[in-house]
Amino acid sequence: MGFLVNHWICWSALALAALCLWRLRRLRLERDSLLNEKDVIYNFVHDVSEVFTESADAQIDTLLRRVLFYAQQAAKARAGAVYFLEPGENVLGVRAISGLFPPLAESGDVLAMPAALDAGRLEALVRERRAVMGEGLIGKVASHNLPLLIADAERDARVPQFDNPMLQIRTLLLVPMRFKRSVLGVLALVNRIDDTPFIQSDLNLLQALADQASITVYFARFNAELDKKRVQDADLQVSRKIQNNLLPAKIPAIAGMDCAAFSLPAREVGGDYYDFVRVDEHHYGMVIADVSGKGVAGAIFMSICRSVFRANAAGCLHPAQVLQVVNKVISEDIQEDMFISMLYLVMDTRDYTVVMARAGHPRPLLVRSGAGQAEMLEAPGIAVGLADIETFNECLAETGFQMGPGDTLLAYTDGVVEAINNRREEWGQAHLEQAAVRGGAGAAADMVAAVRSSLLDFVRDVPQYDDMTLLVLHREGK
Repeated sequence: MGFLVNHWICWSALALAALCLWRLRRLRLERDSLLNEKDVIYNFVHDVSEVFTESADAQIDTLLRRVLFYAQQAAKARAGAVYFLEPGENVLGVRAISGLFPPLAESGDVLAMPAALDAGRLEALVRERRAVMGEGLIGKVASHNLPLLIADAERDARVPQFDNPMLQIRTLLLVPMRFKRSVLGVLALVNRIDDTPFIQSDLNLLQALADQASITVYFARFNAELDKKRVQDADLQVSRKIQNNLLPAKIPAIAGMDCAAFSLPAREVGGDYYDFVRVDEHHYGMVIADVSGKGVAGAIFMSICRSVFRANAAGCLHPAQVLQVVNKVISEDIQEDMFISMLYLVMDTRDYTVVMARAGHPRPLLVRSGAGQAEMLEAPGIAVGLADIETFNECLAETGFQMGPGDTLLAYTDGVVEAINNRREEWGQAHLEQAAVRGGAGAAADMVAAVRSSLLDFVRDVPQYDDMTLLVLHREGK
Protein backbone atom coordinates (compact mmCIF):
# COMPACT_ATOMS: atom_id res chain seq x y z
CA MET A 1 0.00 0.00 0.00
CA GLY A 2 2.82 2.38 0.88
CA PHE A 3 4.51 1.55 -2.42
CA LEU A 4 1.43 2.56 -4.39
CA VAL A 5 1.09 5.79 -2.45
CA ASN A 6 4.73 6.65 -3.07
CA HIS A 7 4.36 5.75 -6.74
CA TRP A 8 1.28 7.94 -7.08
CA ILE A 9 3.05 10.84 -5.33
CA CYS A 10 6.00 10.46 -7.66
CA TRP A 11 3.85 10.48 -10.79
CA SER A 12 1.86 13.42 -9.46
CA ALA A 13 5.04 15.36 -8.89
CA LEU A 14 6.24 14.55 -12.39
CA ALA A 15 2.88 15.58 -13.89
CA LEU A 16 2.92 18.80 -11.91
CA ALA A 17 6.47 19.52 -13.02
CA ALA A 18 5.51 18.84 -16.66
CA LEU A 19 2.50 21.11 -16.32
CA CYS A 20 4.67 23.84 -14.82
CA LEU A 21 7.20 23.45 -17.62
CA TRP A 22 4.41 23.64 -20.23
CA ARG A 23 2.95 26.73 -18.60
CA LEU A 24 6.40 28.27 -18.35
CA ARG A 25 7.04 27.58 -22.02
CA ARG A 26 3.65 29.04 -22.92
CA LEU A 27 4.34 32.12 -20.84
CA ARG A 28 7.71 32.49 -22.53
CA LEU A 29 6.06 32.22 -25.95
CA GLU A 30 3.45 34.80 -24.98
CA ARG A 31 6.21 36.99 -23.57
CA ASP A 32 8.23 36.63 -26.76
CA SER A 33 5.14 37.39 -28.83
CA LEU A 34 4.36 40.49 -26.76
CA LEU A 35 7.99 41.59 -26.94
CA ASN A 36 7.90 41.07 -30.69
CA GLU A 37 4.70 43.10 -30.97
CA LYS A 38 6.26 45.75 -28.75
CA ASP A 39 9.35 45.88 -30.99
CA VAL A 40 7.18 46.06 -34.09
CA ILE A 41 5.12 48.92 -32.69
CA TYR A 42 8.19 50.75 -31.36
CA ASN A 43 10.08 50.39 -34.62
CA PHE A 44 7.00 51.38 -36.58
CA VAL A 45 6.32 54.52 -34.57
CA HIS A 46 10.02 55.47 -34.62
CA ASP A 47 10.34 54.77 -38.34
CA VAL A 48 7.35 56.73 -39.60
CA SER A 49 8.11 59.59 -37.23
CA GLU A 50 11.67 59.68 -38.53
CA VAL A 51 10.45 59.77 -42.11
CA PHE A 52 8.09 62.60 -41.30
CA THR A 53 10.68 64.71 -39.43
CA GLU A 54 13.56 64.02 -41.81
CA SER A 55 12.03 66.05 -44.61
CA ALA A 56 9.50 68.80 -44.97
CA ASP A 57 7.99 66.94 -47.90
CA ALA A 58 7.62 63.38 -46.63
CA GLN A 59 6.28 61.22 -49.45
CA ILE A 60 2.95 59.60 -48.62
CA ASP A 61 3.71 56.51 -50.71
CA THR A 62 6.93 55.99 -48.73
CA LEU A 63 4.99 56.20 -45.48
CA LEU A 64 2.32 53.80 -46.72
CA ARG A 65 4.91 51.23 -47.80
CA ARG A 66 6.44 51.33 -44.33
CA VAL A 67 3.03 51.06 -42.70
CA LEU A 68 2.35 47.95 -44.77
CA PHE A 69 5.75 46.44 -43.94
CA TYR A 70 5.19 46.69 -40.18
CA ALA A 71 1.56 45.59 -40.47
CA GLN A 72 2.68 42.38 -42.20
CA GLN A 73 5.31 41.81 -39.54
CA ALA A 74 2.85 42.34 -36.71
CA ALA A 75 0.17 40.02 -38.12
CA LYS A 76 2.60 37.58 -39.83
CA ALA A 77 0.74 38.04 -43.11
CA ARG A 78 1.88 36.73 -46.48
CA ALA A 79 0.56 39.69 -48.50
CA GLY A 80 -1.06 43.05 -48.04
CA ALA A 81 -2.08 46.31 -49.65
CA VAL A 82 -3.08 49.84 -48.71
CA TYR A 83 -6.12 51.23 -50.52
CA PHE A 84 -6.13 55.03 -50.31
CA LEU A 85 -9.03 57.39 -50.97
CA GLU A 86 -8.40 59.35 -54.16
CA PRO A 87 -8.60 63.15 -53.66
CA GLY A 88 -11.98 64.51 -54.67
CA GLU A 89 -13.27 61.09 -55.74
CA ASN A 90 -15.44 58.32 -54.31
CA VAL A 91 -12.96 55.54 -55.03
CA LEU A 92 -9.94 53.99 -53.35
CA GLY A 93 -6.82 53.11 -55.30
CA VAL A 94 -3.89 50.93 -54.24
CA ARG A 95 -0.94 53.05 -53.11
CA ALA A 96 1.19 50.28 -51.54
CA ILE A 97 1.30 46.53 -52.15
CA SER A 98 3.38 43.60 -50.91
CA GLY A 99 3.46 39.91 -51.77
CA LEU A 100 1.02 38.08 -54.02
CA PHE A 101 -1.97 40.19 -53.09
CA PRO A 102 -5.16 39.31 -55.02
CA PRO A 103 -7.49 41.92 -56.57
CA LEU A 104 -9.87 42.45 -53.63
CA ALA A 105 -11.90 44.99 -55.57
CA GLU A 106 -13.21 42.13 -57.71
CA SER A 107 -16.56 40.41 -57.27
CA GLY A 108 -18.03 37.12 -58.48
CA ASP A 109 -17.96 33.40 -57.67
CA VAL A 110 -14.68 32.03 -59.00
CA LEU A 111 -12.68 34.58 -60.95
CA ALA A 112 -10.39 33.62 -63.81
CA MET A 113 -6.94 35.14 -63.92
CA PRO A 114 -4.40 35.18 -66.79
CA ALA A 115 -2.44 31.95 -67.13
CA ALA A 116 0.93 33.69 -67.22
CA LEU A 117 0.73 35.84 -64.10
CA ASP A 118 3.96 37.01 -62.55
CA ALA A 119 4.25 39.34 -59.56
CA GLY A 120 4.57 42.43 -61.72
CA ARG A 121 1.50 41.65 -63.81
CA LEU A 122 -0.52 40.80 -60.70
CA GLU A 123 0.43 44.10 -59.04
CA ALA A 124 -0.59 45.99 -62.19
CA LEU A 125 -3.99 44.24 -62.15
CA VAL A 126 -4.54 45.08 -58.48
CA ARG A 127 -3.57 48.73 -58.97
CA GLU A 128 -5.80 49.30 -61.98
CA ARG A 129 -8.95 47.94 -60.29
CA ARG A 130 -10.02 50.57 -57.80
CA ALA A 131 -12.58 50.05 -55.03
CA VAL A 132 -15.76 52.15 -54.92
CA MET A 133 -16.88 53.54 -51.55
CA GLY A 134 -19.67 51.42 -50.14
CA GLU A 135 -19.15 48.58 -52.60
CA GLY A 136 -17.29 45.31 -51.99
CA LEU A 137 -15.24 44.50 -48.91
CA ILE A 138 -12.82 47.41 -49.26
CA GLY A 139 -15.52 49.96 -50.06
CA LYS A 140 -17.75 48.88 -47.16
CA VAL A 141 -14.96 48.96 -44.59
CA ALA A 142 -14.10 52.48 -45.79
CA SER A 143 -17.69 53.75 -45.81
CA HIS A 144 -18.67 52.14 -42.48
CA ASN A 145 -15.33 53.02 -40.80
CA LEU A 146 -15.28 49.59 -39.11
CA PRO A 147 -12.62 46.83 -39.19
CA LEU A 148 -13.38 43.37 -40.55
CA LEU A 149 -11.90 39.99 -39.59
CA ILE A 150 -12.77 36.95 -41.72
CA ALA A 151 -11.05 33.95 -40.17
CA ASP A 152 -12.31 31.39 -42.72
CA ALA A 153 -12.40 33.36 -45.96
CA GLU A 154 -12.86 30.30 -48.21
CA ARG A 155 -16.34 29.77 -46.75
CA ASP A 156 -17.37 33.44 -46.84
CA ALA A 157 -19.41 34.45 -49.90
CA ARG A 158 -18.23 38.05 -49.63
CA VAL A 159 -14.63 37.13 -50.36
CA PRO A 160 -13.63 36.79 -54.04
CA GLN A 161 -12.06 33.47 -55.01
CA PHE A 162 -9.71 32.80 -57.92
CA ASP A 163 -8.93 29.85 -60.15
CA ASN A 164 -5.24 30.41 -59.52
CA PRO A 165 -4.35 28.56 -56.26
CA MET A 166 -1.61 31.10 -55.52
CA LEU A 167 -4.30 33.74 -55.08
CA GLN A 168 -6.67 31.84 -52.82
CA ILE A 169 -7.73 33.91 -49.80
CA ARG A 170 -7.91 31.70 -46.70
CA THR A 171 -8.03 34.36 -43.99
CA LEU A 172 -8.47 38.11 -44.24
CA LEU A 173 -7.99 41.28 -42.18
CA LEU A 174 -9.29 44.73 -43.19
CA VAL A 175 -8.97 47.86 -41.04
CA PRO A 176 -9.81 51.48 -41.86
CA MET A 177 -7.06 54.10 -41.78
CA ARG A 178 -8.73 57.09 -40.18
CA PHE A 179 -8.01 60.48 -38.73
CA LYS A 180 -10.72 61.66 -36.36
CA ARG A 181 -13.92 60.96 -38.33
CA SER A 182 -12.33 60.97 -41.76
CA VAL A 183 -11.39 57.69 -43.44
CA LEU A 184 -8.15 57.99 -45.40
CA GLY A 185 -8.01 54.44 -46.70
CA VAL A 186 -8.08 50.73 -45.87
CA LEU A 187 -5.21 48.48 -44.78
CA ALA A 188 -5.73 44.90 -46.02
CA LEU A 189 -3.83 41.72 -45.12
CA VAL A 190 -4.40 38.19 -46.47
CA ASN A 191 -3.21 34.76 -45.27
CA ARG A 192 -0.84 34.16 -42.36
CA ILE A 193 2.59 32.67 -43.07
CA ASP A 194 1.85 29.76 -40.69
CA ASP A 195 -1.45 29.05 -42.51
CA THR A 196 -3.49 29.62 -39.33
CA PRO A 197 -6.45 32.03 -39.28
CA PHE A 198 -6.12 35.62 -38.19
CA ILE A 199 -7.52 36.15 -34.69
CA GLN A 200 -8.95 39.05 -32.72
CA SER A 201 -5.59 40.06 -31.26
CA ASP A 202 -4.24 40.40 -34.82
CA LEU A 203 -7.13 42.69 -35.64
CA ASN A 204 -6.61 44.79 -32.50
CA LEU A 205 -2.91 45.18 -33.16
CA LEU A 206 -3.46 46.01 -36.84
CA GLN A 207 -6.06 48.65 -36.02
CA ALA A 208 -3.71 50.21 -33.46
CA LEU A 209 -0.96 50.41 -36.07
CA ALA A 210 -3.36 51.82 -38.67
CA ASP A 211 -4.64 54.49 -36.27
CA GLN A 212 -1.09 55.55 -35.39
CA ALA A 213 -0.06 55.55 -39.04
CA SER A 214 -3.10 57.57 -40.09
CA ILE A 215 -2.04 60.51 -37.93
CA THR A 216 1.35 60.65 -39.63
CA VAL A 217 -0.10 60.09 -43.11
CA TYR A 218 -2.75 62.76 -42.58
CA PHE A 219 -0.19 65.38 -41.64
CA ALA A 220 2.15 64.26 -44.42
CA ARG A 221 -0.67 64.77 -46.90
CA PHE A 222 -1.49 68.10 -45.27
CA ASN A 223 2.17 69.08 -45.60
CA ALA A 224 2.15 68.00 -49.26
CA GLU A 225 -0.85 70.25 -49.88
CA LEU A 226 1.00 73.09 -48.19
CA ASP A 227 3.98 72.49 -50.46
CA LYS A 228 1.71 72.57 -53.49
CA LYS A 229 0.20 75.81 -52.19
CA ARG A 230 3.69 77.27 -51.74
CA VAL A 231 4.54 76.42 -55.35
CA GLN A 232 1.26 77.96 -56.53
CA ASP A 233 1.90 81.06 -54.45
CA ALA A 234 5.38 81.40 -55.94
CA ASP A 235 3.86 81.00 -59.42
CA LEU A 236 1.26 83.65 -58.60
CA GLN A 237 3.90 86.06 -57.34
CA VAL A 238 5.92 85.75 -60.54
CA SER A 239 2.77 86.10 -62.63
CA ARG A 240 1.63 89.12 -60.62
CA LYS A 241 4.94 90.88 -61.13
CA ILE A 242 4.80 90.26 -64.88
CA GLN A 243 1.17 91.38 -65.03
CA ASN A 244 1.81 94.56 -63.06
CA ASN A 245 4.65 95.45 -65.40
CA LEU A 246 2.41 94.98 -68.45
CA LEU A 247 -0.26 97.49 -67.42
CA PRO A 248 0.56 101.17 -67.98
CA ALA A 249 1.70 103.02 -64.86
CA LYS A 250 -0.64 105.85 -65.86
CA ILE A 251 -2.95 106.64 -68.74
CA PRO A 252 -1.48 109.24 -71.12
CA ALA A 253 -3.16 112.60 -71.61
CA ILE A 254 -4.81 112.78 -75.05
CA ALA A 255 -6.03 116.18 -76.15
CA GLY A 256 -9.82 116.36 -76.10
CA MET A 257 -10.14 112.85 -74.61
CA ASP A 258 -10.75 111.64 -71.10
CA CYS A 259 -9.63 108.06 -70.44
CA ALA A 260 -9.93 105.73 -67.43
CA ALA A 261 -9.70 101.99 -66.73
CA PHE A 262 -9.91 99.30 -64.09
CA SER A 263 -8.67 95.71 -64.00
CA LEU A 264 -9.70 93.15 -61.37
CA PRO A 265 -7.76 89.88 -61.60
CA ALA A 266 -9.44 86.60 -60.71
CA ARG A 267 -7.63 84.18 -58.39
CA GLU A 268 -5.03 86.78 -57.55
CA VAL A 269 -3.44 87.01 -60.99
CA GLY A 270 -4.70 88.39 -64.25
CA GLY A 271 -4.68 87.33 -67.87
CA ASP A 272 -5.97 90.69 -69.10
CA TYR A 273 -3.96 93.56 -70.56
CA TYR A 274 -4.59 97.06 -71.87
CA ASP A 275 -2.22 99.67 -73.22
CA PHE A 276 -1.86 103.02 -75.01
CA VAL A 277 0.73 103.75 -77.71
CA ARG A 278 1.69 106.94 -79.55
CA VAL A 279 1.39 105.93 -83.22
CA ASP A 280 2.52 109.28 -84.68
CA GLU A 281 2.06 112.98 -84.04
CA HIS A 282 -1.71 112.89 -84.62
CA HIS A 283 -2.68 109.30 -83.75
CA TYR A 284 -2.99 107.26 -80.56
CA GLY A 285 -3.45 103.50 -80.37
CA MET A 286 -5.49 101.81 -77.62
CA VAL A 287 -5.48 98.01 -77.12
CA ILE A 288 -7.20 95.62 -74.76
CA ALA A 289 -6.47 91.88 -74.71
CA ASP A 290 -7.27 88.69 -72.83
CA VAL A 291 -5.11 85.55 -72.79
CA SER A 292 -6.95 82.27 -72.19
CA GLY A 293 -4.17 80.86 -69.97
CA LYS A 294 -3.48 82.01 -66.44
CA GLY A 295 -0.41 81.81 -64.24
CA VAL A 296 3.16 82.20 -65.45
CA ALA A 297 2.51 80.73 -68.90
CA GLY A 298 -0.35 83.14 -69.60
CA ALA A 299 1.61 86.10 -68.26
CA ILE A 300 4.63 85.23 -70.40
CA PHE A 301 2.58 84.96 -73.58
CA MET A 302 0.84 88.23 -72.81
CA SER A 303 4.26 89.81 -72.27
CA ILE A 304 5.40 88.53 -75.66
CA CYS A 305 2.16 89.79 -77.21
CA ARG A 306 2.72 93.26 -75.70
CA SER A 307 6.31 93.40 -76.98
CA VAL A 308 5.33 92.41 -80.52
CA PHE A 309 2.38 94.80 -80.48
CA ARG A 310 4.44 97.78 -79.33
CA ALA A 311 7.23 97.04 -81.81
CA ASN A 312 4.77 97.14 -84.74
CA ALA A 313 2.20 99.73 -83.65
CA ALA A 314 4.46 102.78 -84.01
CA GLY A 315 3.92 104.46 -87.37
CA CYS A 316 1.21 102.02 -88.54
CA LEU A 317 -2.26 103.52 -88.97
CA HIS A 318 -3.92 100.17 -89.78
CA PRO A 319 -4.84 98.18 -86.65
CA ALA A 320 -5.61 95.02 -88.66
CA GLN A 321 -2.10 95.05 -90.05
CA VAL A 322 -0.62 95.23 -86.54
CA LEU A 323 -2.80 92.35 -85.30
CA GLN A 324 -1.77 90.24 -88.29
CA VAL A 325 1.88 90.63 -87.37
CA VAL A 326 1.13 89.81 -83.72
CA ASN A 327 -0.73 86.66 -84.78
CA LYS A 328 2.06 85.59 -87.12
CA VAL A 329 4.66 85.81 -84.36
CA ILE A 330 2.54 84.44 -81.49
CA SER A 331 0.87 81.55 -83.33
CA GLU A 332 4.21 79.86 -83.99
CA ASP A 333 4.87 79.27 -80.28
CA ILE A 334 1.54 79.49 -78.45
CA GLN A 335 0.29 76.31 -76.78
CA GLU A 336 -2.62 74.45 -78.36
CA ASP A 337 -4.95 75.17 -75.44
CA MET A 338 -4.19 78.90 -75.36
CA PHE A 339 -5.28 81.89 -77.44
CA ILE A 340 -5.42 85.68 -77.08
CA SER A 341 -8.37 87.90 -77.93
CA MET A 342 -7.46 91.48 -78.87
CA LEU A 343 -9.22 94.74 -79.70
CA TYR A 344 -7.08 97.51 -81.21
CA LEU A 345 -8.24 101.04 -82.02
CA VAL A 346 -6.29 103.84 -83.70
CA MET A 347 -7.68 107.34 -83.09
CA ASP A 348 -6.95 110.47 -85.08
CA THR A 349 -6.77 113.21 -82.45
CA ARG A 350 -7.58 115.91 -85.03
CA ASP A 351 -11.14 114.81 -85.80
CA TYR A 352 -11.56 111.85 -83.40
CA THR A 353 -12.17 109.30 -86.10
CA VAL A 354 -11.37 105.77 -84.99
CA VAL A 355 -10.29 102.71 -86.98
CA MET A 356 -10.88 99.45 -85.16
CA ALA A 357 -9.81 95.80 -85.64
CA ARG A 358 -11.13 93.00 -83.46
CA ALA A 359 -9.41 89.60 -83.10
CA GLY A 360 -12.08 87.56 -81.38
CA HIS A 361 -12.51 90.08 -78.57
CA PRO A 362 -15.90 91.16 -77.13
CA ARG A 363 -17.47 93.93 -79.21
CA PRO A 364 -17.04 97.40 -77.69
CA LEU A 365 -19.95 99.66 -76.76
CA LEU A 366 -20.43 103.23 -77.96
CA VAL A 367 -22.74 105.49 -75.96
CA ARG A 368 -23.65 108.52 -78.04
CA SER A 369 -24.23 111.77 -76.18
CA GLY A 370 -27.89 112.06 -75.22
CA ALA A 371 -28.86 108.82 -77.03
CA GLY A 372 -29.92 106.97 -73.90
CA GLN A 373 -28.70 103.64 -75.27
CA ALA A 374 -25.48 101.80 -76.07
CA GLU A 375 -24.47 100.80 -79.60
CA MET A 376 -22.47 97.62 -80.11
CA LEU A 377 -19.70 98.07 -82.69
CA GLU A 378 -19.10 95.24 -85.13
CA ALA A 379 -15.83 94.11 -86.71
CA PRO A 380 -15.04 90.58 -87.98
CA GLY A 381 -12.06 88.57 -86.72
CA ILE A 382 -10.89 85.51 -84.77
CA ALA A 383 -8.60 85.27 -81.76
CA VAL A 384 -4.81 85.18 -82.04
CA GLY A 385 -3.48 81.64 -82.13
CA LEU A 386 -6.76 79.92 -83.01
CA ALA A 387 -6.27 79.47 -86.75
CA ASP A 388 -3.55 79.35 -89.37
CA ILE A 389 -2.07 82.64 -90.55
CA GLU A 390 -3.95 82.72 -93.84
CA THR A 391 -7.34 82.10 -92.23
CA PHE A 392 -6.68 84.70 -89.54
CA ASN A 393 -5.76 87.34 -92.13
CA GLU A 394 -8.80 86.59 -94.28
CA CYS A 395 -11.23 86.86 -91.35
CA LEU A 396 -9.83 90.14 -89.99
CA ALA A 397 -11.29 93.43 -91.23
CA GLU A 398 -11.32 97.04 -90.02
CA THR A 399 -14.28 99.19 -89.03
CA GLY A 400 -14.30 103.00 -88.79
CA PHE A 401 -16.46 105.44 -86.81
CA GLN A 402 -16.21 108.93 -85.35
CA MET A 403 -16.65 110.02 -81.76
CA GLY A 404 -18.63 113.19 -81.30
CA PRO A 405 -18.53 115.52 -78.28
CA GLY A 406 -19.84 113.72 -75.18
CA ASP A 407 -19.60 110.25 -76.77
CA THR A 408 -18.18 107.40 -74.66
CA LEU A 409 -16.55 104.17 -75.81
CA LEU A 410 -16.30 101.10 -73.56
CA ALA A 411 -13.88 98.26 -74.29
CA TYR A 412 -13.89 95.29 -71.90
CA THR A 413 -12.92 91.65 -71.46
CA ASP A 414 -15.47 88.84 -71.29
CA GLY A 415 -14.87 88.45 -67.54
CA VAL A 416 -17.00 91.59 -67.07
CA VAL A 417 -20.16 90.28 -68.72
CA GLU A 418 -19.58 86.69 -67.56
CA ALA A 419 -19.14 87.60 -63.88
CA ILE A 420 -21.39 85.45 -61.68
CA ASN A 421 -23.23 85.93 -58.40
CA ASN A 422 -24.01 83.42 -55.65
CA ARG A 423 -26.95 82.06 -57.68
CA ARG A 424 -24.60 81.27 -60.59
CA GLU A 425 -26.26 84.00 -62.69
CA GLU A 426 -24.15 86.02 -65.13
CA TRP A 427 -24.05 89.80 -64.96
CA GLY A 428 -24.54 89.85 -68.72
CA GLN A 429 -24.43 92.32 -71.58
CA ALA A 430 -27.69 94.00 -70.61
CA HIS A 431 -26.38 95.01 -67.17
CA LEU A 432 -23.21 96.43 -68.71
CA GLU A 433 -25.22 98.50 -71.21
CA GLN A 434 -27.51 99.81 -68.47
CA ALA A 435 -24.54 100.83 -66.32
CA ALA A 436 -22.87 102.44 -69.35
CA VAL A 437 -25.98 104.51 -70.20
CA ARG A 438 -26.37 105.63 -66.57
CA GLY A 439 -22.74 106.77 -66.37
CA GLY A 440 -22.35 107.98 -69.94
CA ALA A 441 -22.99 111.66 -69.31
CA GLY A 442 -20.03 112.16 -66.99
CA ALA A 443 -16.26 111.82 -67.17
CA ALA A 444 -14.48 108.54 -67.95
CA ALA A 445 -13.68 108.01 -64.28
CA ASP A 446 -17.38 108.38 -63.45
CA MET A 447 -18.26 105.77 -66.05
CA VAL A 448 -15.64 103.38 -64.67
CA ALA A 449 -16.93 103.94 -61.14
CA ALA A 450 -20.57 103.35 -62.22
CA VAL A 451 -19.78 100.11 -64.02
CA ARG A 452 -17.47 98.84 -61.29
CA SER A 453 -19.97 99.64 -58.52
CA SER A 454 -22.83 97.89 -60.34
CA LEU A 455 -20.64 94.89 -61.18
CA LEU A 456 -19.25 94.40 -57.66
CA ASP A 457 -22.69 94.88 -56.12
CA PHE A 458 -23.88 92.01 -58.32
CA VAL A 459 -21.05 89.53 -57.64
CA ARG A 460 -20.42 90.60 -54.00
CA ASP A 461 -17.91 88.18 -52.44
CA VAL A 462 -18.26 85.35 -54.99
CA PRO A 463 -14.81 84.34 -56.36
CA GLN A 464 -14.60 84.90 -60.11
CA TYR A 465 -13.07 82.55 -62.67
CA ASP A 466 -11.98 85.21 -65.13
CA ASP A 467 -10.37 88.60 -64.93
CA MET A 468 -12.51 91.72 -65.31
CA THR A 469 -11.05 94.68 -67.21
CA LEU A 470 -12.75 97.81 -68.53
CA LEU A 471 -11.27 100.63 -70.64
CA VAL A 472 -13.35 103.83 -71.10
CA LEU A 473 -12.68 106.59 -73.66
CA HIS A 474 -14.80 109.74 -73.37
CA ARG A 475 -14.65 112.66 -75.79
CA GLU A 476 -14.88 115.90 -73.92
CA GLY A 477 -17.40 118.58 -74.79
CA LYS A 478 -21.13 118.61 -75.49
